[in-house]
Amino acid sequence: MIIEYLSDFNCPYSYIGLNRIISVCNDLNLDVEWEMKSFELEPKLTNIPSNSIERYAIKNGISVKDAERAIEEIEKIAQNEGIEMNYKNMQLVSSKDAHRIVKYLERYYPELTQKFVLKTFEYNFIKNENIADHDILIEITSSCGLDKNEIKEFLNKKTYSVEVDLDMDEAISNGISTTPYYFINYKDERLMIPGVFEKEAFKIAFEDLINGEMEKKTFL
Repeated sequence: MIIEYLSDFNCPYSYIGLNRIISVCNDLNLDVEWEMKSFELEPKLTNIPSNSIERYAIKNGISVKDAERAIEEIEKIAQNEGIEMNYKNMQLVSSKDAHRIVKYLERYYPELTQKFVLKTFEYNFIKNENIADHDILIEITSSCGLDKNEIKEFLNKKTYSVEVDLDMDEAISNGISTTPYYFINYKDERLMIPGVFEKEAFKIAFEDLINGEMEKKTFL
């Protein structure tokens, strides 16, 4: 099975959804090849942190107080998944370089890609580190087993920036405007799942796909 997932490191639902799908794959004993597709929810963000609550309020056209309540609800959903998310104190910064590293790892160290992805989400939403900071990204990749100098040299270039942008352009051209979004490929079948579903719903969809009953299940 090949699972492509459109995701952003600044999206809490991308983190929650990925954990649910990984859990389902483990429950079903599936042999999975993963591929992350880049989608920067806010491509104009810089390396200077923005306040996550204020930014949420602006993006959704609500008050800061309502934004704080909404973020607390998202944190509760994550906590029910075993993720001690601290969204309200997250340093909201550009995710571009983190996406570039994913592209690099998929090309040269595919076995380490998922580990990096999950650790980057952890550093962002749990540890509240600045994931646009090259020192932080080097720390994450080093903890995954990569050479610090290799990643430092890579980050100092703009390699894979175009590929990151192309992922987003392709998604937008297909009518996708947010994350997460999943493409599940099994044998000759392809199931597309927009957004985050409950773990049980994901599991039923995967079982239907494996059992050849996908036509009875639609998410679109």
